[in-house]
Amino acid sequence: MSRSELGTYTLMVSVVLWGILLGGVVYSHIVYFPVYLGGLPDSAVLVNGPHALDEGKFWMTVHPLVILSLITSTVINWRQPARRRLILLTFGAYILVIIVTSIYFLPELIAFADSPNSTISPAEWLARGNRWQYLSWIRGAVMFACIVPLLFALIKPVKRDLPADPN
Repeated sequence: MSRSELGTYTLMVSVVLWGILLGGVVYSHIVYFPVYLGGLPDSAVLVNGPHALDEGKFWMTVHPLVILSLITSTVINWRQPARRRLILLTFGAYILVIIVTSIYFLPELIAFADSPNSTISPAEWLARGNRWQYLSWIRGAVMFACIVPLLFALIKPVKRDLPADPN
């Protein structure tokens, strides 16, 4: 198998894993977060206790796989400048989303889970939850936009590997 073929296959894996990531984003925003964030502090029972939902298991599995696939795709496609730029565009945006997530979204999720132990009113929790969901929809839209460069990279013609010099 040539390096260019391997580059295409690694890029396909990145696209599939990105699609899985997007599926998690859609599911979370349509099914999970409206229920969870719509009735805090009472609805925090969804993430607390012995039968709590642990959405973190999904994200702690998919994010490292996506990162690993993007690194692999970048390395294998390094000799393909058009592909490399598009993969790095997606990867750079993804890193920015992860940074923003760790600065704002994750701390808020931790606060939401601990809401039964706070003195904040349910009305304030609702406002915070609604703001979080609105901003997270924007974050999700960025994630959806980031698959486009990967798809364009996949359809970019590749420079074929040159045969080894017999001399």
